[in-house]
Amino acid sequence: MTFYCSSVPSLETLFAFALTSLVLIVVPGPSVLFVVGRSLAHGRRAGILSVLGNGLGGLPIVGAVALGLGALVADSAAAFTALKIAGAGYLMWLGIKALRSGRDEGALADGAAAPGVSPWRALAEGFGVGVTNPKTMDFFVAVLPQFVDLEAGAVAVQMLVLGVVFLAIAVVSDSGWALAAGSAREWFVSSPARLIAVRRTGGAMLIGLGGALLLTRQRS
Repeated sequence: MTFYCSSVPSLETLFAFALTSLVLIVVPGPSVLFVVGRSLAHGRRAGILSVLGNGLGGLPIVGAVALGLGALVADSAAAFTALKIAGAGYLMWLGIKALRSGRDEGALADGAAAPGVSPWRALAEGFGVGVTNPKTMDFFVAVLPQFVDLEAGAVAVQMLVLGVVFLAIAVVSDSGWALAAGSAREWFVSSPARLIAVRRTGGAMLIGLGGALLLTRQRS
């Protein structure tokens, strides 16, 4: 019991952090745009798996921040820029793939998912986006320490717990967006022209999100 009390944030802290996280998460941001774009381009299944992959991709970032590596990356212009370019490039690549699938007449035979998008691939691609998102690391570096009780010790464990709480809330919230976008997409499946349009819309959203990520500045 002593270990639990000294290494895990108090219930009051967890509640305050969960409430703060919920307020930040429910406001549509980059992760929501990513999920909506994936769901529009490839359907609900791909959208939900992208959400799960994105959440899993946040775990290494939480671990890095808890160990102090996140602060080094966030404060290093070279490391932050490299991560930003990698994440933006990956999003744009996914967007281009969605645009190409929208032009593929063969894709219209299967409205549930674009060719080559297997469950594992959708999960892996979501993970890739999550683990290369510099804004997530910057957020954790700035916010997590504010909810850590330094006197209680085990700072790394406290930050890990808080990070997992944030990611869990994000997965639940983003899944709602994925289901909503995927359901709206079902109407487009009945029309080849509408399906092409919605896939292109999803791809354009991912490319635009990648471009916005390139403009991300380091936390001052």
